[in-house]
Amino acid sequence: MVMALRLVAGQPATLGRTSLSVMTPDLEVSRDIAASPEAVFAAVSDISRMGEWSPETHAAAWNEGSDGPAVGAVFTGHNRNGDKEWTTEAVVVECVENQRFAFDCRVGDYVFASWAYSIEPTEAGCRVTESWQDHRSEEVKEMSMSISGVTDRAEHNRAGMEATLERVAAAVE
Repeated sequence: MVMALRLVAGQPATLGRTSLSVMTPDLEVSRDIAASPEAVFAAVSDISRMGEWSPETHAAAWNEGSDGPAVGAVFTGHNRNGDKEWTTEAVVVECVENQRFAFDCRVGDYVFASWAYSIEPTEAGCRVTESWQDHRSEEVKEMSMSISGVTDRAEHNRAGMEATLERVAAAVE
């Protein structure tokens, strides 16, 4: 197993983004998985299984009008941290079968975070990289701390991303 972590300085928040292809993540975690890119893509793009992978998102479901991973599909994630619970709406912004699944978390038109799973084939299976970019203003960061109870979002997400990739690997290897 190889796991890599890279922290990158964030970029200012943007509204109305439509593609993550130019995303410079605030955080990336990679893991080699002894499974095909197809198996890993199927796992991470099946948001109904996100509760199996993520320590924070305990459930997720496609919203009315969306029934699977495709650009423009919308889903709602149900999150939990201790006694704090909240929901997040997300829209799929990139979906390249067996290569990349990415979505923006939003409130209305305000995109506050971007998440992506990138999958590259290797000789032993694939390397999956989970990335996160924080678009929140300082004011929104303070408000979200009270909602989620998370004071250090980058460290919290790093630990969660490592756990997520470990759980995906355990399921598909």
